[in-house]
Amino acid sequence: MKVFKFGGASVKDAAGVRNLAAIVQNQGKQSVVVVSAMGKTTNALERIVRAYVDRQNNDLVAELQSLRTYHDDIMQTLGGDFTAVRQTLAGLETYLTQTPAGSYDEIYDQIVSLGEVISTQIIAAYMIQQGIPARWADARRLVRTDATFREGRVDWDATGKAISASIVTDAITITQGFIGQTGSPDRTTTLGREGSDYTAAIFAYCLDAESVTIWKDVPGVLNADPKWFDDTVLLEKLTYQDAIELAYYGATVIHPKTIKPLQNKNIPLYVRSFLQPNAPGTVIGTFDKHLSIPSFIFKINQVLISLHPNDFSFIAEDNLSRIFGRFAQLGVKINLMQNTAISFSVVVDNNPDRLPTLLEQLKQDFRVSYNDGLELITIRYYDQATIDRVLVHKKLLLEQKSRYTVQLVAKDAV
Repeated sequence: MKVFKFGGASVKDAAGVRNLAAIVQNQGKQSVVVVSAMGKTTNALERIVRAYVDRQNNDLVAELQSLRTYHDDIMQTLGGDFTAVRQTLAGLETYLTQTPAGSYDEIYDQIVSLGEVISTQIIAAYMIQQGIPARWADARRLVRTDATFREGRVDWDATGKAISASIVTDAITITQGFIGQTGSPDRTTTLGREGSDYTAAIFAYCLDAESVTIWKDVPGVLNADPKWFDDTVLLEKLTYQDAIELAYYGATVIHPKTIKPLQNKNIPLYVRSFLQPNAPGTVIGTFDKHLSIPSFIFKINQVLISLHPNDFSFIAEDNLSRIFGRFAQLGVKINLMQNTAISFSVVVDNNPDRLPTLLEQLKQDFRVSYNDGLELITIRYYDQATIDRVLVHKKLLLEQKSRYTVQLVAKDAV
């Protein structure tokens, strides 16, 4: 059994769906295929959530029409029986006529999760119409989580039993990434933005899969994002440890939670190009050698927050406990942290939904200052030349080094 994962870029149009079907037919007749929402559908559904919660009915109607038109165009080009898709869209419209109930995160999961449901219903219907032995499976019934909406924590025992009982070997299983379900009552959850990679690892772990392949629009894992560097290098092999480190620091090619379940069962992870499906790409597994060249990770739109106790007390365990409690309560992830005797600094993503509330809460106990519009640059296996290279025309605000990794917080020099 193999597990394949296809992201939104790979199925953004009818040609992408046909390409997916061809790859799966050629390389994984006994496989589980995990698919994301098509194209930029998740972004569109996030706008629908905002319009629904804010009761912006004109925006809501326009966004819904755009969503329906986008998927209708793909279905008309492909051909097939798309009754299930139309039922899902009708169910969404019915949901949106109701008064919003529950937290924003709970509402978010009920709506945004439908992007994956729709994409997989389209793909399964197309493959069946083409005579390919495909079977649609609802990941909401298989991946069981707690009730932490937008960051569902997997119940591995319940999930393992559900997946093992559901997946068959005589058909290609088409299922959704990113989504799960909590019980009592059943409510859809999501595993975190871009969590479809993690879903693939969950299925692979529970099925003792032969391998996982993530199909991307790049030739494999590169040592830097091509948007930032012209002379990128393909990394043909990566150890699990290096892959975890790169993902943790923000390398977008792999979701941070993906590696550990695979490492636990020594399941290799391939990153390959759906544009060149016969190219080898990158393999992540148990290898002796670590990376021999520097790897660069850039995170933009970062905020540097500095905290100082009002009473000039030390930043000790009691203060740190209150600080981390605030971050955990609001679901704000820390990308870098550094402290002195009387100050504590963190770097976080600029999340407009959560950051203002966090800052107000922190001001209850601390003097707070912050800088926004920053970049967080991480270099794995750095040297001084690589540091100098990325800081050209930059002003350095904070630097943190370990034996193998340096992190730099910088902004454009005026």
